[in-house]
Amino acid sequence: MARFNYTAEKPDGEIYTGVADAKDRFELYSIVRKEGGHIVSIAEESGNKWLSLSYLNSKFGSVKEYDKILLARNLGAMLSAGLALARALAVLERQTKNPKLRNVIGEVASSVRRGDTLHDALSKFPNVFSNLFVAMVRAGEEGGTLPDALSVVSEQMERMYQLKKKIKSAMIYPCIIIIAIIGIGVLMMIKVVPTLAQTFREVNAELPPSTQFVIGVSDFLVQYTVVAIGLAGGALALFYFALRTPIGRRTLDFVILHLPLISPMVREVNAARTSRTLASLLSSGVDVIASLEITGQVVQNHYFKGVIDDAKRGVGQGEPLSAAFVRREDLYPPFVGEMMSVGEETGALSEMLKRLAVFYEDEVDRKTKDMSTIVEPFLMVIIGLAVGFFAVSMITPIYSLSQSIG
Repeated sequence: MARFNYTAEKPDGEIYTGVADAKDRFELYSIVRKEGGHIVSIAEESGNKWLSLSYLNSKFGSVKEYDKILLARNLGAMLSAGLALARALAVLERQTKNPKLRNVIGEVASSVRRGDTLHDALSKFPNVFSNLFVAMVRAGEEGGTLPDALSVVSEQMERMYQLKKKIKSAMIYPCIIIIAIIGIGVLMMIKVVPTLAQTFREVNAELPPSTQFVIGVSDFLVQYTVVAIGLAGGALALFYFALRTPIGRRTLDFVILHLPLISPMVREVNAARTSRTLASLLSSGVDVIASLEITGQVVQNHYFKGVIDDAKRGVGQGEPLSAAFVRREDLYPPFVGEMMSVGEETGALSEMLKRLAVFYEDEVDRKTKDMSTIVEPFLMVIIGLAVGFFAVSMITPIYSLSQSIG
């Protein structure tokens, strides 16, 4: 399979360019004829391209969430303007800056030219296009509303992207403070404590348990620095891999759900994700069971996934969608089940879900803005306790020595 850059002409005289993968030039001519054009010029890409950095990026790079949002939005806009799908994909391939995404779009365009549907072509790249993306494109193709489906999926992805950004931004300040505390503490242990410890040893001072503990940690960090770094790295690696196990992930989900300040926001974030995803899928024509299955993949927390799985089983047995959410008001806020129930009774479920999503997204937005104000007092208490413990541990022997000298 070789890759060709070509220029072709439409019957109306329009000249356009494209990129396609084909076994040879004869297959390329066939592909372009299916597009309704004929070849003007062909250039085969070099066989040594694997040596180039751009080729490596196209194969092993990553695709950012925002790049996929722009892809869905721009593709929907071009299809709404009347461009053929293959032509629109060729335009996107030329204008996309990300090498990995450009390579993926080129392969998707080649599949479409060979007669594949867009959702089949996208499903070949599960690491780039989520099940949500593929399902909504499929619903749009089957219902003849592909531009609208792409518009909906781009809005859904952008909402989720903005939600993640707000949560990450709210966590930056606490993380910086905690890292600074750890860094200063290690510096004090390595530079300050050894000097004081030497003084205590010279005068044979009687040390309280807290001081002995601080000096012991300091001696270990100074004498076994490499070991200490290795232990810290090992602990982080162990924590990382533990989180990738079902038990570790479930434990973390449980802890997050019971943290005093974080728990209410976790519930609202998952309510927003669930409502937004279900609303987008149902409004695009995806059936309820499939919508719940995809929503379960979007929601990250194990306990909320369980509610969605219960809803899927319940719907399959004839229960209303809202029943599972009403039963689990300890996880989803009561407002979620009530609004779903109203939506089912009035036949406007997707509209109610959109309102729910907007409501909880606004709630999360407000709370993330206030996060630094809420968290700051708790951080100050932690800093005060750490500084107080260190100060008492090191000042108590000095005070005892000064009294004995006096």
